[in-house]
Amino acid sequence: MNRIEIASHICDRLSGLQDKLTQEFAAKGRIGTCVVEELLPADIASQIYRALPPPADMVRQSSFRERKYVAVQMDRYNPLLEEALCAFHDQRVIDVVSKITSIKELSPDATLTRGGISAMVKGNFLRTHLDNSHDRNQELYRVLNLLYYVTPHWTSEFGGNLELWDFGVKQQPRKIPALFNRLAVMVTNRSSWHSVDPITGDGSRACISNYYYSPHHADRTDGEYRHVTAFRGRPDEPLKDFFLRADGTVRNGIRKLFKGGIRKPHSYEK
Repeated sequence: MNRIEIASHICDRLSGLQDKLTQEFAAKGRIGTCVVEELLPADIASQIYRALPPPADMVRQSSFRERKYVAVQMDRYNPLLEEALCAFHDQRVIDVVSKITSIKELSPDATLTRGGISAMVKGNFLRTHLDNSHDRNQELYRVLNLLYYVTPHWTSEFGGNLELWDFGVKQQPRKIPALFNRLAVMVTNRSSWHSVDPITGDGSRACISNYYYSPHHADRTDGEYRHVTAFRGRPDEPLKDFFLRADGTVRNGIRKLFKGGIRKPHSYEK
């Protein structure tokens, strides 16, 4: 199974649901999102899951902002994983996603500056945040996240739910469980605060992440903007919220000094 074949399955599934997904993504009063169940034939999705490396063979990220495992140097792992990841870079998939979201001139994150494979185990989390506004070279806006979940038998009770703070970080979020063979597409802009709640179940919540860029931001408003990933505390965490906001201010200052940011040790090299 190669990326062209996987992309064909993705494209067929998205095209078949295009009208429904377009309406869902454009719903008023919430962060632009749509969810696709059974994205791939179940046997292919199961093969992808079985190809995943154990978290111990991935890069551990642990801080007060997040705790998870990531993998981006794809030639170190089962080749099927790179094929599945890069299937979302296929122009046919990009074109149908553009039609669904009405966001033009999309391009994939070919260097995996932000994308790749992630695993989250018990106790892992990702705090409420806005995604980094731009690509590595600070030339293109990050406008879409495509999150494909591949852990069989995962339920919302295990945690690891994608949380969307539709009404701001002081209200309660909408949750999208990380169910097997489910794709979540979400906009990234100046108000798309999101998080992943702590893992409470056993096992590993696995996700194949892709991000799309555009020369134009997705706010549909005038005015440019630029920021690093900005984190916030939950509504009942005022002290953490204070320190996370201060941390963001410092990191934004560093970004102004170093246009490309500080290169991460797990960056993808072809």
